[in-house]
Amino acid sequence: MKILVTGANGFVGKNLVSRLAEQGDHEVLCFDRSCSIDDLKVMTSQVDFVYHLAGVNRPDNDREFIEGNSDLTKLLLDGLAVSGKKVPVVLTSYIQAERDNPYGRSKAAAEEAVLNYMQSTGAISYIYRLPNVFGKWCKPNYNSAVATFCHNTIHGLPVAINDTNAPLTLAYIDDVCDDFIHLLSNASMPAGGFKEVGNVYHATVGEIVKLLQKFKESRESLVSEAVGIGFTRALYATYLSYLNPEMFTYAVPAYSDSRGSFVEVLKTHDTGQFSFFTAHPGITRGGHYHHTKTEKFIVIKGTAKFGFRHILTDERHFINVSGDLPQIVETVPGWSHDITNVGDDELIVMLWANEIFDRDKPDTISSEV
Repeated sequence: MKILVTGANGFVGKNLVSRLAEQGDHEVLCFDRSCSIDDLKVMTSQVDFVYHLAGVNRPDNDREFIEGNSDLTKLLLDGLAVSGKKVPVVLTSYIQAERDNPYGRSKAAAEEAVLNYMQSTGAISYIYRLPNVFGKWCKPNYNSAVATFCHNTIHGLPVAINDTNAPLTLAYIDDVCDDFIHLLSNASMPAGGFKEVGNVYHATVGEIVKLLQKFKESRESLVSEAVGIGFTRALYATYLSYLNPEMFTYAVPAYSDSRGSFVEVLKTHDTGQFSFFTAHPGITRGGHYHHTKTEKFIVIKGTAKFGFRHILTDERHFINVSGDLPQIVETVPGWSHDITNVGDDELIVMLWANEIFDRDKPDTISSEV
């Protein structure tokens, strides 16, 4: 399928073109500010599907609203109508189309042109009145508060907030692209007309800024938010996209002594923390038990002997583990445990504990195996 994306060099356009390229079975034609109207006419005569993302929202004068929104849309649709192929069109509009101002009127006129195109040609088309879209590659200090908040938080710039309780309705760029790409399937192509993004989020300005600050602080505290699901996942990915390359790394605490080193890697609010440690040949680490705390160990490099002793019965159990055969070794409450490097090389062990270490209540009692 040959697909035309207008506004291909904009925020939504860059993400959509990238995703379409991953499909592998489409030829994508890109129309942007470097192209001419003659280029557009050539493209409309060739394509089978159109994502019309191009538009103007910050012109030097109001006339540019008409030229960049409604006039460009009509030129595009006229070219498609001439082809006679009933080419489906996806138009990105915005909720401001309901407002009686130059921008809103120009977007409403573009919507009306698409509806007329549907009626006159029988081509299925879709109009998305998008909420605030956020995600990677969105320009800060332009038309996205989230992009500006991310950029300013990372770079230590002031984050200006007029009302922390101001609500925002948000759509994540990946969800927008998912919805758009789904429309390419003829088997599941829904009826045309006004559409909404399937997944939207609701948050206040204050909630977003607070969460972004927690992301920044996590490099010092090592405490991660729940970045694996929902809005927090999407916002965290967006936040990271504004890091400069020299910011891609950061240091974590490392504690070294004659036995080796211990390094904290990541902490969570409710699912514990991750660390790793090393041990020189012949060194034994541990020698304690827990009442409630639990741990999982995995040997990454070297050979280790895990020792266990039940603190009431003195029953003992030993396990030999090598990094060549990855296995999880779990500690069990009420069993003292230690780990000895029984190999000739440095031992490296990854450790997960089900809770963040609390120095005031460590639940770690010294007791030799």
